[in-house]
Amino acid sequence: MKFSFLIILLLAYSIGYAQHTEIDASKKARISHIISLFKQKNFDDISTIIKYPLKRENPIPDIKNPTEFKQRSHEIFDQTLIDLIAGSTTEQWTEVGWRGIMLDHGAVWIDSDLGKITAVNYQSPIEKQLKQTLIQQQKDHIHHSLKEFKNPVYTIRTKKYRIRIDELTNGKYRYASWKIGSKENAQPDIILNNGELDFNGSGGNHVITFKNRNYNYKVYRNILTEKNAADITLDVEKDNRKILSQHGTLIAD
Repeated sequence: MKFSFLIILLLAYSIGYAQHTEIDASKKARISHIISLFKQKNFDDISTIIKYPLKRENPIPDIKNPTEFKQRSHEIFDQTLIDLIAGSTTEQWTEVGWRGIMLDHGAVWIDSDLGKITAVNYQSPIEKQLKQTLIQQQKDHIHHSLKEFKNPVYTIRTKKYRIRIDELTNGKYRYASWKIGSKENAQPDIILNNGELDFNGSGGNHVITFKNRNYNYKVYRNILTEKNAADITLDVEKDNRKILSQHGTLIAD
């Protein structure tokens, strides 16, 4: 069975769910407040208990602030998810160490200390359709050699390169790279189709490795790391000896 890139990340993030702790009274009160707001469908107040940016699955743009949230809340919180939250009890919410507090099996996560919504892993039919529309728009404008893919994963800017990572239909990952200044509708300088994903621990950090004869291209995604650390690290090895290392930033097209 093949999973989407988002599901793979969620599975990695889920490690250790069984090691939960008892939720104290103050945290239960914050959960009850969230439940109440969803019963009222009070999205003005809900917008104030979101930790921004609220991440959405690529290529759907993240929600950056309360104004954007109020404009797009219907994309995320359809009636199914509203009913799930509004109809929940505090016993359905579980604290999982540093990860925070989750509803059921992780559809919604809140911060343990402030009670703010940090992640929504549910995807409504509106978002599913929006994702497919945005993917098609990308396929319409990128170079013809890159039009076949299942899901876009990352677009990265390093000091010297623009890099695009896509998930392919066979479960592998594709690496395409251009020199800075080039656009995605130009012929890539390099294309590698054999990427393999591996996780580092249970925090979601991972590396996608691409092989090209005696070269290895390693793209590290740094999710759980020190403050102000780079989103991405690109390492290139020749004969297992590192010959290049550059930090990168995730960019949205």
